[in-house]
Amino acid sequence: MTVTAPAAMVQPSSRVLIAGLIDFGVLFALVTGLWYVFLHPNGVLALYTPMYGFSLVVALVAAIVLIANVTEFQPFDRLRMGVLVRGGVLTAAALAVMAVLVYGFFWNFVGRFGITYFSPHAIVAAGGVGAEIFNARENASTAIVYVLTAFLWLALFWSAGFGRWPWNTAEPGVRAWSRLATLGLLATIGYVVLFHPHVSYLFYPAQTMAGVEPWWSEWALTSSAYYNLGLVLCMTLWTVVSDVLWEGWPWRLFDRAGQPTFARGIAALIGTAALGWITFEIMLIGMEAAWFEPFEGGQYTDAPYFRYLHAGEMAGFGILAAFVLKTCFANAPNGQKLVFRAAPRTALAGVIGAGFYLFYYSEASTLLLGKVPGVGQPEDTPLVWTLLFLAVLLMQLEFFRRWPLPAVETE
Repeated sequence: MTVTAPAAMVQPSSRVLIAGLIDFGVLFALVTGLWYVFLHPNGVLALYTPMYGFSLVVALVAAIVLIANVTEFQPFDRLRMGVLVRGGVLTAAALAVMAVLVYGFFWNFVGRFGITYFSPHAIVAAGGVGAEIFNARENASTAIVYVLTAFLWLALFWSAGFGRWPWNTAEPGVRAWSRLATLGLLATIGYVVLFHPHVSYLFYPAQTMAGVEPWWSEWALTSSAYYNLGLVLCMTLWTVVSDVLWEGWPWRLFDRAGQPTFARGIAALIGTAALGWITFEIMLIGMEAAWFEPFEGGQYTDAPYFRYLHAGEMAGFGILAAFVLKTCFANAPNGQKLVFRAAPRTALAGVIGAGFYLFYYSEASTLLLGKVPGVGQPEDTPLVWTLLFLAVLLMQLEFFRRWPLPAVETE
């Protein structure tokens, strides 16, 4: 997913832009259809509870990133396949990985033999207050969402920052497994520190011997890990913007012999963390100006945990917008100098992201998606729709290589 600067940039023609608009319309219709079948509250399967559906879509995006970024399509790249066959095989592989992650790894391995709260059936079997299947599944799904969010953040960051370092000269298979092991370890540590304390306190009595009291609760005015989730998503936003829209700059200043280095990774980590924190704080200030100061125990838009989650949701719209520009419109505009490419792209992504926000909280979204009207509803999680759309976009971009869009040299 890392974008490298091409030797000669090609200006997108009107044909490319028209094709992009048509493609976006088709993708939007496809996502709406998938939403009705799998997630719509009055649809076929109605998996949007919302955390159960949330866990499934975040697992799907994690599977796509795992295949495309972490393993770099190993071992599939060893096979000779046409673009449609390749896309179909990789899509099937991503769906299989999603199912194995949720139902195999978390529900029936970690949840049964390690940490109870990763499996709804293990929670019910353990008994206790609130140990019935719906609540158990929601709690297990919450934990899964947190783990996979930590993985996605680190996987996307590693791609943008470290690239193939320190395995630049290793064989593809060695590089894939080494990166997977490293990211798995780092994601576990990130989850344990940022999210595990919250999950431990979802139960009554709180699992005090398994997890510490949420260490952010005193200043965040909530024990919810939505505080960390919102911050991580804001950091991920700038990871994606710098990697996709800015073509790896300014982190590429630290490259040596055209290859990412340890210094580049550290610079990217510090830079995206700083930009993410600033964005997070600006969003919170804006929400305070619109809805006044939140308070502990507040409900809906007055709840501190909602404000943090909403910052992450807005970042999610921005991430989606960046990949819309990359996938549907060949990362236009494509000028000769980086500043004439990156600046307009960033502005366009901001406009597209704002459009997604306005759509999601409009009557059209209420009608199409069956969502609860208004902002700050406890049963509404925009990230589920955002991630479903993102999964479809990434499949077209990474698995089908933008087929059937016109070929435009962008990487």
